Amino acid sequence: MSKRRIFTALMLGDVIGHPGCRALFSGLNQLIRECRADFVVVNGENAAGGLGITKEIARHFFAQGVDVVTSGNHIWQQEGVEELFEEHKQMLRPANYPPNVPGRGWVVVEKGGYKVAVVNLQGRYQMPPIDCPFRGGKAIVDQLRKETPIILVHFHAELPQEKEALAFHLDGKVSVVVGTHTHVQTADEQILPHGTAYITDLGMCGSIGGVIGSLPSISIERQLTQLPLKNEVFDGPTYLQGVLCKIESDSGKALSIESISRQFG
Repeated sequence: MSKRRIFTALMLGDVIGHPGCRALFSGLNQLIRECRADFVVVNGENAAGGLGITKEIARHFFAQGVDVVTSGNHIWQQEGVEELFEEHKQMLRPANYPPNVPGRGWVVVEKGGYKVAVVNLQGRYQMPPIDCPFRGGKAIVDQLRKETPIILVHFHAELPQEKEALAFHLDGKVSVVVGTHTHVQTADEQILPHGTAYITDLGMCGSIGGVIGSLPSISIERQLTQLPLKNEVFDGPTYLQGVLCKIESDSGKALSIESISRQFG
């Protein structure tokens, strides 16, 4: 009888500006070693000053050991994003954008004897109009299951009920569904009835002492005046937040999910 192989995925939340990059670059290698992670997924859509990601930052991500960079609605904020997608097949944008949009929404990566699929989706409630993540996501997953049972889904969405609904929709068909976008780590990590690990929001990589990574003074002024003031990234003690998931590699079912919030930098 062959020994059961356990695949370990480390999935981290939105990297917020320079403080988030500092935390990632100073702490990721140590975290990978401590967690014995086989694979790392990071949301990079806010890495460049709080909006978007640059080619230089993306290269640093991959050089530090990130296997796939996911994103959301802010991925389009920096110039050169089309070239970035061409340079790195493991740089994703949400898959449920309309046809002919630059980039790709999923990727299959072979690493360490494992074949791993990562799917990036975006929600529709209180977000820019976009194609259905439920129908589109299910169609993608059905195709990917022909290649590998290990499927990690990153869902960039605002409302918990939309994130939870997608997780139950894909329960038993994917290994993990994780949410991002609110920058606040939730405490509902769990294994769903048919073997999919889930958390509503991974949290963020950045300075926890601000308002979702931004300067509190500007956030307060925006509420008082209702003016569209531009956020500025808050810089203070920085954390890496996310989850560590253990997955049975043959079936793709999750065995455990553990939230992580570690100070680095």
